Formats: sequence, C-alpha cells, structure tokens
Amino acid sequence: MGATAAFSSILTGSIVSSLLSASTCRRNFFIPINLARTLASTQSPFRHIHKHHICNAAHRNLSCESTASADVSTDSSISTSNNNSYPPYGRLLPCPSQNGPPRVEHFVVTEGGPVLDYISKSLNIPSPFVADLIHFGAVFYALVCPDPPPTATPEQIKFFKEYTDPSLLRKRSSIKGKTFREAQKTFRISRTDEFVETGTYLRVHVHPKRFPRCYEIDWRSRVIAVAESYVVLDKPAGTSVGGTTDNIEESCVTFTTRALGLEAPLITTHQIDNCTEGCVVLARTKEYCSVFHGKIREKKVKKLYLALAAAPVSIGVITHYMRPVNIAPRLVSEDLVNGWHLCQLEVLECRKVPWPSSIAEEKNRVEDCGWPSKDFAYECKVNLLTGRTHQIRAQFAACGAPLVGDSMYMPAAVAEVDRPELNPFGKNKKEYASDDIKAVAVEEWIARHGKEPIVAIGLQACKISWDSDEEQHSYEAGRPWWR
Repeated sequence: MGATAAFSSILTGSIVSSLLSASTCRRNFFIPINLARTLASTQSPFRHIHKHHICNAAHRNLSCESTASADVSTDSSISTSNNNSYPPYGRLLPCPSQNGPPRVEHFVVTEGGPVLDYISKSLNIPSPFVADLIHFGAVFYALVCPDPPPTATPEQIKFFKEYTDPSLLRKRSSIKGKTFREAQKTFRISRTDEFVETGTYLRVHVHPKRFPRCYEIDWRSRVIAVAESYVVLDKPAGTSVGGTTDNIEESCVTFTTRALGLEAPLITTHQIDNCTEGCVVLARTKEYCSVFHGKIREKKVKKLYLALAAAPVSIGVITHYMRPVNIAPRLVSEDLVNGWHLCQLEVLECRKVPWPSSIAEEKNRVEDCGWPSKDFAYECKVNLLTGRTHQIRAQFAACGAPLVGDSMYMPAAVAEVDRPELNPFGKNKKEYASDDIKAVAVEEWIARHGKEPIVAIGLQACKISWDSDEEQHSYEAGRPWWR
C-alpha cells in the first residue's frame, strides 16, 4: 500500500501534462433519461475542496471490448465522507458555478475487476459519482503505467520496475503484439462496466473542469446554419468547442448535437478559445471533417474577428514571433527568434467605441483586469493570417492594446506600461549579460500574466468563409456581447 501511494504521488504532477492528449474511445452523446433526471436533482459536491496528491489504493487494468450495457444507480442520496479533507460526493450535476482545485488520482491495478467498482472502492467515492466521471470522459487507462519523471525517488522507480518487469508483462495477453510505448498510450474509458486487469494504469480526474454556461444557453438559437455535411454555430463565450481532457460532456458539440436532435454526434473541425464567441464549423461526418481540415491546411478558410481592445491599434499587418511552448501565456517577440513561430494578422478597421457598460460586463462575467481608463475601447476588425493559439490576444497585448476582460494578458500589459523594461521581448527590452539572467527575466515576465478568463473577453469570430467546388460558403455571427 505504501509503495502504491508513493508511485501515485510522482504521477500526479509532472506526468499528467504528458497525458493530456489522450486518445478517446467512441462515446454516447445522449444521456439515458433516468440518469439525466438524477443528475439534475442532486446538489453540487464542489465546496471547500483541498488539493490532494497521494492516492490510498493500488489499481488495475482495462479492456475496451465489453459490450454489456452499464447499470448506473439512480440513487441521488448516496454520498460518502473520507479522511482526505474532501466533502461528500454525490453527483456531478447540478453544475457548480465555480471550479474547485484539480484532483487527479493515479492507480496501478493490483486486482482485476469492473472499473467502476474498483475506482469507487479505491477512492471511497460513491459508484454513481464514478459513473458520472466516466460519462464526462474523466477516466483514462493505459495497459502499462507511464515512465516515472526524472524527479522520481529510488523507491518510486523500484515500484515502476516491479509493474513493468518483462517477465510479468509477458504473461498479459492484452499487450501481446504491442511495443512497450504502444502499451503506455492512454485511452479514455467510455463504459462503466469496462474490465480492468492487474497491472493497468488508471488516471481519474475527480474534479473535472466545469462549464456552467452550457446550461444557460438556448443552443438552438445559436445555430447559424445546418447543411448536409456541417453545422455552423455561433459559439457562446465561456464554453469549450469540443470539450477538455477531463470533460467532453459539457461542450458545444455535445449540446448542439442534442439541440438539433441529431443521431450522430457532431465533430470538431477547428477551435477557438473558451473565452471567445463566434463562428465555428462542426462536421456531421468524419469525411467532411477531413475535407474541412484539408481546406484549413491549404489556407482556403478565411476567418474574420472583432477584437475589442483597450487602446487603439494601427491599421495594417502586424507581425510577431511566438515562443514554441505549448502552455499559456503565449509569449511573442517583434524580433525574429530562432525556432519561434511566425504570427501575422491584419487590422482592417479600428474605431473608437464606448467601453462596455457595467450591465454588459456583469451579464457576460467580464473581469476587471486593472486597465486605468475605461471611458472608451477600440473595436478592430481583424483578418487572421496565421492561426496560432491565443494569437490575437498575445499580439494585441504586445502592442499595448490588450483585449477587454483578458485576465491573462492585460495584467502584464498594465505592468509594462509602468515599467517597459519588464518585457524581455518588447521594444524596450534590456540587454542581458547572460542567458541565465535572461531566463530569470522571462520567468518574471510570465509571472506578470494572470489566469485564463472565466467567461467572456472582447473577442468574436465574426465571420468564416471558404470555397468548395460548386459554391462559396460564408457565415456571420450575431451581435457581439459588448454592443
């Protein structure tokens, strides 16, 4: 037990980031009626959550071949208390208004059995809550546990080697014909009755990221167009297009699929940030999803944005280079840096408008990020020439014109106004005596940024268009939230 807890603790921090791109099994987008009613009738368990890293139990392995239907209890009164400073767990719905701190548990299965029962007993969590986690896509497995990080202790490495010993792995028929790396790939568990065998690695996101806005939206009214091969949605701010690593239930594809009464789930073709609203294209078939991806690669899809900036921006093409690190905040430089990605956008218009009213900001939960003057804002029409994550947000902030409500980039822009030399990639950057000194300055600059916005910022994907063999497709979003 002690060895298992020790191994669990090393996985919680550094290994989870490498697993966030886990492959997914096909899932059912339509909740059974009795489960939906039960979910809607219970109280949220997310209150006074404390972060927890070490799991108290060992764990097991899984096979995706089960075909029996899941038997999910509808007893909404079930809850449990434990000695880990967590509140009682009931069900995942109703959706809490705020997200609690993350809780990710890691297991290596020591005795095979149904995955729902195993997790419930190991974490002392009610079976209905575990069933909800599986339905949300918050439970993952790998046939063989991932490599321990460089910071692992000798005891932790010993535990890893014990469960990956070749003599033990040769006895497992589930991994025959697979390389070691193939057996370490993670997949999403989609059924509550999946069988997990001894030696399997499990990862459970006990507190998945939640999207309460999904339950506030009239999704049918947000649909711009329904074609034979695709649907165009005016995505609301504060929602995820295709879901997150630990929550594929509360997403635009899921709620739009249900709103339209479609049998086959819609498929994500491209992304915009959770805090951005506007046009997204959702494919109705895998074939059209592939076609649309091809149009994006060939730069045949044109996207126009409305950006509400806190300061004016010059008309014309703006060029930066983005650091090739796949975590926020995204750092950009006006100067070419070896290995950094080209970022270009074209500002077509920039007009002075009143700053959004307090009523509009409150309705859309726009955050006050400390910008000193809130009399006027600047609405800019932007042609996105390259499609980098956070590109408009990062480039506008680098120009001293962060977007209204952007709690990640505006705090750094405010700090740079007071102390221009803070930005190691800005116009007033210092000359650094060594790479180590510059690395410290970069970390300090990153620390000046804030957290990701909760709901809306001043950014809308206002128009999307592309050509096909027969016709041109062009769609526009409704009025942005600030008008």
